[in-house]
Amino acid sequence: MNLGPFTRTTRPASARRSGALAGTAALLLLTFGAAACGTADPKTTPAPTGTATATPVPATGDTSAAGTGGAGDAPGAPPSGGSSTNTPSVQFGKLFYGPVTRPSGENGNLRSWRPGDNPVRLMALPESAAVLNVNVSRDGRRVAWAGEGADDGGDLYIADVDGSNKQKMRSEVDPYCVTPAWSPDGRQLLFREDKPTGGFGRFGLLDVRSAKKTVRWWTTEPEDCHALWSADGKTIAMSTYAGVTLYSPDGTKLRVIPGFSRDGWSADDLASLSPDGSRIALLRMRPGDAAVMVKRDLRANVVLDTRTGKQVSLPLGGRTLEQVYFQADGSMVVRVKTSNGYAVLLVDEDGKKISEIAEPASLKNEQILAVVD
Repeated sequence: MNLGPFTRTTRPASARRSGALAGTAALLLLTFGAAACGTADPKTTPAPTGTATATPVPATGDTSAAGTGGAGDAPGAPPSGGSSTNTPSVQFGKLFYGPVTRPSGENGNLRSWRPGDNPVRLMALPESAAVLNVNVSRDGRRVAWAGEGADDGGDLYIADVDGSNKQKMRSEVDPYCVTPAWSPDGRQLLFREDKPTGGFGRFGLLDVRSAKKTVRWWTTEPEDCHALWSADGKTIAMSTYAGVTLYSPDGTKLRVIPGFSRDGWSADDLASLSPDGSRIALLRMRPGDAAVMVKRDLRANVVLDTRTGKQVSLPLGGRTLEQVYFQADGSMVVRVKTSNGYAVLLVDEDGKKISEIAEPASLKNEQILAVVD
């Protein structure tokens, strides 16, 4: 969902605060056509084919309905009976999920799940934030989001994942394009100003632990969206509909990932960046692949080498790739579509599958937001 500077026009502050997504959707449709927001049907979106055949590891996941508050969401519930074959050196982290679509005027819950346990229901967020811009810190303890409603449009908040300790950090923050992105140490949030008169302003790094909420401003103003940090803290990836660029934390451009162009491959929402910034998971599209929707799409159909632009092979076993998240040790949590739902694979840094487990059925309408240690 790239709501970059190409889509914004000058608006009075009162209009900005209305938070009406319909206007944003109209701007997207006029500006990007069919190639903008990464919501392609999996049947038409090209997906990489794994080079190794993997035999699924049977596992019995939770089957309670999503959002019903059943056993699958109960904090402290007994394990679901799933099995995996983790090795001591490579382990599944905890996965955080959020709704894929707006939950019909209701708040959207975050959930967490560690393979082998039951999902846990976490804080409820306004429907727009749950779908559009909430981000989880790398330690899994806090979340950040920007409001876009009539009362809180452009307000930046942080809170613990259970909803406690909510704090308003700033006003006039872009809730769409550069969604608040946590630094690996959980101390800073990268954001971009949303000018009261319309259009975007400066990029800033907000120190969330400072008493005065100190901001260190970038001297550059990239025309990019959807920031991701690498776990080593040295690289930030951002995208436009014409490509993906890597930056240093001070805003200096490092390099452009090869293989993208306005008329060839494009990328919009980015999913995950490897610990050293050398690989990236994203939804790569051709013109016409995607229908325009106002939402964040964290699916991935490819992992690329950021230096060469070449595709990295994954052991999918012939199944459709849905999402990929890099862990701090370089391993990957890979979500694939199965005949009766989803499974998550643990893949090491060299591309070898370590283990696999069926995902609980209660998470089938959710997308992974983060994987933490």
